[in-house]
Amino acid sequence: MSSLSAAGSMSAPSSAERHQVWWYLGAVMLGLAVGLLAPGVGPFVEVLVWPVLAMLLLVVFFLTPWSQLPGVLARPRFLLAALAGNAVVMPLIAVALVHLGPEDPVLRFGLLLVLVAPCTDWFMTFTHVSGGDTAAASALIPVNLMAQLVLIPVYLWLFAPEIPGSGEANPATGVLAGAAVLILGSMLLGATAAWWAQRRPALARVRAHAEVAPVPLLAVVLFLVAASQARIVLDAAGSLPGIAAVALGYLVLAVLVAWVLARLTRVPREQGITLTMTLATRNSFVVLPVALALPAGAEVAAVAVVFQSLVELLGILVLLWVLPRWVFPRRVSSTASA
Repeated sequence: MSSLSAAGSMSAPSSAERHQVWWYLGAVMLGLAVGLLAPGVGPFVEVLVWPVLAMLLLVVFFLTPWSQLPGVLARPRFLLAALAGNAVVMPLIAVALVHLGPEDPVLRFGLLLVLVAPCTDWFMTFTHVSGGDTAAASALIPVNLMAQLVLIPVYLWLFAPEIPGSGEANPATGVLAGAAVLILGSMLLGATAAWWAQRRPALARVRAHAEVAPVPLLAVVLFLVAASQARIVLDAAGSLPGIAAVALGYLVLAVLVAWVLARLTRVPREQGITLTMTLATRNSFVVLPVALALPAGAEVAAVAVVFQSLVELLGILVLLWVLPRWVFPRRVSSTASA
């Protein structure tokens, strides 16, 4: 997440943010290599996943621009389009796509878990790079975060009534409840620290320095997950094309839905780009604790979450070029052209 001023403007992305796709791909490839070549490290690195993931969540919530929340109310048409897309249209599309994907119910659960959660981190960088409205994106982040924490249990209760391999009837009160302790605890601590950072210059300086931390921390999490689940990834290799097809299908439909919603609500071009980025990017690191907390035998759900994220990131690289040129091109007025 790049630095944001009080006005919601965004500084140039750091080197880590510009190359974050390669950080994550490299971390996963290295983790798989370590896990396959030294299978004995699996139990050790699996223990490390949770503290590093907690640290990542804490940093991200610390950097979340909570003070920008009122700013989204100044953009009611954009807010309406974003909520309609993220809370209604795309979850329904995700359900349909997941049932066209891998037949393994655990993989389907993992895919559904990640596809119903709108992104609250890297979509800021991609919005900036593609020429979107970064102030609108900044104001939307806390909205996305709070909405998904409320709605994800509802989606899973409606569309995934049984946690794969657990026999539990309600994921909202079973596995999800355990992972919620980590997620909500990190959010509470991070939001409190962010509030204090507005009043304590020393903590504000810590916050400024922490802005470069999410990319390497997420890379470490992906490395640890890949290393601890390498054998499971290898066993699930035949399902990876199906996961990729669902992820790519979701990405294409997200662009189409964003374009339609932008036209219907008549938001400016820059907000149309921002809308596309929020519908297209998903919140893998927030739902990863849920996937990792699934009962024994359902670990492959985490593979679906991680692999979907990698496919998404590669697809976003294409969107960075396509969106401003073909989906939301600049209009040259007749006056200017004359």
